[in-house]
Amino acid sequence: MPSDLETHGASIALRGLTKKYGDVTAVDGINLQAQPGEFLTLLGPSGSGKTTTLNMIAGFEPITAGELLIDDKPVHALPPHRREIGMVFQHYALFPHMSVQDNVAYPLRQRKIGRAERKHLVAQALEAVGLAHLGHRKPRQLSGGQQQRVALARAMVYGPRVLLMDEPLGALDKKLRDSLQLEIKRIHAELGTTFVYVTHDQDEALVLSDRVAVFNSGRIEQIGSAKELYERPQTMFVAQFLGESSVFHGIAQPSPSGSAVMSAGGMLHAVRGDVRPGERAALVLRPERLRVLPADGPVPDGNKVRGRVTQEIYLGSSRKLEISLLDGAPVLARESFGAASASRPGDEVWVTFRPEDAVVLPVPASTEPGSDDAPARFEPDRVQAATPPTTQQMKA
Repeated sequence: MPSDLETHGASIALRGLTKKYGDVTAVDGINLQAQPGEFLTLLGPSGSGKTTTLNMIAGFEPITAGELLIDDKPVHALPPHRREIGMVFQHYALFPHMSVQDNVAYPLRQRKIGRAERKHLVAQALEAVGLAHLGHRKPRQLSGGQQQRVALARAMVYGPRVLLMDEPLGALDKKLRDSLQLEIKRIHAELGTTFVYVTHDQDEALVLSDRVAVFNSGRIEQIGSAKELYERPQTMFVAQFLGESSVFHGIAQPSPSGSAVMSAGGMLHAVRGDVRPGERAALVLRPERLRVLPADGPVPDGNKVRGRVTQEIYLGSSRKLEISLLDGAPVLARESFGAASASRPGDEVWVTFRPEDAVVLPVPASTEPGSDDAPARFEPDRVQAATPPTTQQMKA
């Protein structure tokens, strides 16, 4: 990365940040801290408040209450162009009548940067995103992935210490998204800028982030590294939204080994969990932690539940098995083909797992199976789905 583009990130602090639209609370008093140079992702379904939070940081939405600080200085009263924040949008927001070079140079012209320095910085930014040879083209002559690279170059050309990205890969196909994820990760590592990234794509959050803040209904459910959220979810929402989960419902029971749930399949134990005995609870673990064994073969001591394989899903290097348990609830097991069982649809099996791979979580009444507000029971794959700025906003 050319030295002129090198920068370092700023800290961001949100303290009791709230946004209301009339009687509707879109963001409900969140507290969040991004460290200098961190890649922080705001993850959640549509309507969870993540994009509204990003727009408040950028200055496109006024806050209703709370504080917003960058490097410990309040900025919520400043207009967007005075916050020195770069912004990358999902829909590119490129000027169609301008060349690639002129699009990238736009923030520099707004800042009255001289022609010679402007040309130098634009060339470096385009080189950083691999588009140095396309500077004279118009946006319509570029692919979607190339246009998004132009938008990224424009956002970072003047060396902002904070770069905000609002689902920038949402309009691209999977293969291109995967490629650009690696590019974004590389650029972040080389610049050292603080990135705040919004997405509803769990895989994207896991690949890119130093930490992830999981949003739900205007609040933050949990903040942590991708590994912490995936391996140690603290709520049912996080467990079921981030990746896939297999869930065993029952009643919490005391256990000397940690936590336990009495389910239709018997007593199931987990090392982790903080649930009061007698409460409705769920034992949760990831599908790749389940082991599937034939019903007529030997079964190790420990957690085991009887079921029947109802579906096999081929995934290339692995497969998923859907297994109907004794109470009729399905769970998923994921097996790599190098270690796959011989089980096929229709086979009776044992499902086994280690206590250290599971966590027991309380079950909110609204998400218990059979409640009106509950998601369809045991659908780990289910994910809730998710305007170009004005010229004035582009000055940011």
